[in-house]
Amino acid sequence: MEISFAAELEAKLNRIASQTGKGASQVVQELVANYLDHDEWFRQEVEKGLASLDQGKSVSHEEVRRQMERILSSK
Repeated sequence: MEISFAAELEAKLNRIASQTGKGASQVVQELVANYLDHDEWFRQEVEKGLASLDQGKSVSHEEVRRQMERILSSK
């Protein structure tokens, strides 16, 4: 697979690769792998949330506000 980057992005990629002692290809592979892992996790969490809503499990806006106020006031 071949990918082209805008000059500014390629410069950043090469700088990071140089700073970490890795090749640009390795940096790209790690970034893409991390992105795909996160995307998969996020989609699963959204599905869990939607399933909870379908089961009638939810929290009212007022309850969320109370919880946030309690958290913020304890800091």
